[in-house]
Amino acid sequence: MSPAAVITPSIIHEEEEFSKRVCVMDASGRLGSSLVESLLQRNYIVHAAVSTYGNLQPLKGLASCLNNKKLKIFETDPFDYESIINALKDCSALFYTFETPQEQPIVDEFMAEIEVRAAHNVLESCAQTDTMEKVIFTSSVTAVIWREDHKSTTADELSERNWSDVNFCKKFKLWHGLSKTLAEKTAWALAVDRGVNMVSINAGLLVGPEISMNASYLKGAAEMYKDGVLVTVDLKFLVDAHICVFEDISSYGRYLCFNHVVNRPDDAVEFAKILTPLSGTTTLSAATSYEDLGIFEQRIGNKKLNKLMVDYKN
Repeated sequence: MSPAAVITPSIIHEEEEFSKRVCVMDASGRLGSSLVESLLQRNYIVHAAVSTYGNLQPLKGLASCLNNKKLKIFETDPFDYESIINALKDCSALFYTFETPQEQPIVDEFMAEIEVRAAHNVLESCAQTDTMEKVIFTSSVTAVIWREDHKSTTADELSERNWSDVNFCKKFKLWHGLSKTLAEKTAWALAVDRGVNMVSINAGLLVGPEISMNASYLKGAAEMYKDGVLVTVDLKFLVDAHICVFEDISSYGRYLCFNHVVNRPDDAVEFAKILTPLSGTTTLSAATSYEDLGIFEQRIGNKKLNKLMVDYKN
């Protein structure tokens, strides 16, 4: 038997191993932990990277009921290259989402700097990981919708080609939009410069029991409603979108991700109930205040993602 015949099976095994090993960072959040669970169900080996300020409890529970050989938990610091590199070792893909540190719950201009530094460090670490084939970067619709002409009725429907204006965000203290725009632009610049294959998911507001009127995403919600760009996304749809753009080799660029548009009074009332779940007059008055709003044309589209997901399922 020739030496080549002896080496080949080992090489094939290693390639299969790398193709099935992925990293989720930050895995302690609602999206991250759900991605971990979904990827494990699809038989991937998952490196669950949890920031040192994150909550390990959800993943500890997950590890106890699943094959520990497929779930490996790493504590990482987004400002420590070594911890990131360690979590990414041998992985073929990274699902990256930034979770606001618990000690800094308020999103402000300072938080934008933190998120940009974290994105830079993570993408640089991916560039240094030889096995890395694809990065799925979670961004936001707020990195798309904010600009000086956002009230223009003649403007084209917003799509993946649009970017929020950084100066506009600073002027009106739209810190969520500022953070997501600067972080995503930093990631794209580094990905292009370092040859990292990256796609981004620009998600609408993730609805669920944790969301409230104080969510930084909702700064400017009334303007979003009138502009026809107030959009939300369910957790399952968001997770499915991430899996789709990862597994479909034809995915590229940015993908707006949402499955509900709030642009009618009835929608606004239901949305208000989600944001103010307490029963009584507070909820009613909050919901009733939306009824005076009119119906506004939807001015943001996600055709690119919808087509990809339909083609992927077929």
